[in-house]
Amino acid sequence: MSTTPPRSSPQSRPAARSRRGSRQAAVPQRPDGVPYAPVPRRRPRWAMRAATTLSVVVLASAGIGHAVVSSLDVGIVRVDPFKDMKNRPPKGHGMNVLLVGTDGRDKISAQERRRYRLGGQPCHCTDTMMIVHLSADRERASVVSLPRDSYAELPAHVDRNTGKRHGPHPVKLNAAYAEGGPNLTVRVVEDMTRLKIDHYLEVDFTTFMRTVDVLGGVQVCTAEPLKDSYTGLDLPAGTHTLTGGQALQYVRSRHVDGASDFGRMQRQQRFLAALIERATSSRVLLNPMKFRDVTRAVLSSVRADQGFHTEELLDLGRAMRSFSPSSSEFTTVPVEQTAFPVSGLGSTVKWDKAKAEQLFRTLREDRPLAVRKPSPRRDRTVAVEVAPQSIRVQVENGTTTVGLGRRVDTALAGAGFLTTKAPVDSKERGVKRTVVLYDPRWDRSARSLAAALPGAELRAVPGQGPTLRVIAGGDFRQVRKVRVEDPVQGAARVVRGDEVQCG
Repeated sequence: MSTTPPRSSPQSRPAARSRRGSRQAAVPQRPDGVPYAPVPRRRPRWAMRAATTLSVVVLASAGIGHAVVSSLDVGIVRVDPFKDMKNRPPKGHGMNVLLVGTDGRDKISAQERRRYRLGGQPCHCTDTMMIVHLSADRERASVVSLPRDSYAELPAHVDRNTGKRHGPHPVKLNAAYAEGGPNLTVRVVEDMTRLKIDHYLEVDFTTFMRTVDVLGGVQVCTAEPLKDSYTGLDLPAGTHTLTGGQALQYVRSRHVDGASDFGRMQRQQRFLAALIERATSSRVLLNPMKFRDVTRAVLSSVRADQGFHTEELLDLGRAMRSFSPSSSEFTTVPVEQTAFPVSGLGSTVKWDKAKAEQLFRTLREDRPLAVRKPSPRRDRTVAVEVAPQSIRVQVENGTTTVGLGRRVDTALAGAGFLTTKAPVDSKERGVKRTVVLYDPRWDRSARSLAAALPGAELRAVPGQGPTLRVIAGGDFRQVRKVRVEDPVQGAARVVRGDEVQCG
């Protein structure tokens, strides 16, 4: 039997190429003119390593990694929040995820419970509830907080604890979970918002604490001291890196100011942005061991609907890539009455139906919450990104003109800026052009302040902190009034940019 290899047609043989490009290289042939069978070339090790590294980087930059994908179905406890649901709202554009935080604390040690004031039995109700809307192109994320004391009306249902059937009755929104679990919670939220909830994610105190800890803590900045005897929170003004237990105190505290649950929701929104920014930083995503630990912590006690799989998680990861304090939108349902009395329930939060409907219609239509609106010609104010009321300013007189510092301080305060009301003389004298000195972490606040000082120079000073400095120069003429970009009509205050980072 002949051992001569079968001839292959010229069309079936790929043209061999030299290293330099398109010129054909000579193909070795046997004495009878038949080409030798090509010997497979092994990919160089460096190429294989480069391909592996690239794949990791690509996955990481999307906010997701192999560890998450491979362990998704194993790590997440499945629930069925959409069981027997009928007459659901029509699907809009984009994807809506109902993110629920419960007061579950079964895996928290007794020592941690005492330290972080987690004593007592949990009510098995929702401590936090947010709707996360991901745009259809997965490039934008919007978050709407739902006050847990919102007035709600439950439909007829069977109590999951007693098995007793209840007729329709009013409750505070967080009680829906206590009586009917995820299923009743989704039903009530869809009925109140007319939004179709596509996916359900639930985390508890344990998941929250462990996630923060494996990330090495999350940094927050507080403009004022925060102290709450109920949770044990005690933070002086300034920047802090919170551990898991401290972070839980931070997002649970309701008694640090007069804003009660509304102040707490704003802190939750700010912390969520900081947490995601920390989780999606390259230091975490490009460290396989750290990424694995974060994944395990997050998935350890997460509960999700049956349809939440790899594809949905990748969508969430892609949106989280830009889900940062500077690009995401956070808001709270517009409220008509913060202390709406209901017999048997006490004080509840009553939504403003008209404004709330407009807010949720914005999400249904997949539009951003914050929109730019043309200013009327008579409006001489300048649109800025950060509200002047949240920008702290120290004024310095950089000239020899007596009283200039006081004049600038008064004018800035009149425009709404939070000045120290104690201007000083600058070490720099003879300054001709007004200067705004700022820490790069508060660049959005600096731009907003500079907009109020026409012609001012922006000068970055790393490490300066949250207080911006204005050195008034000889060119100072006036302070121009500014206004924060109006959110879509009907939406509550939108937390953006430096406000999340204490700008």
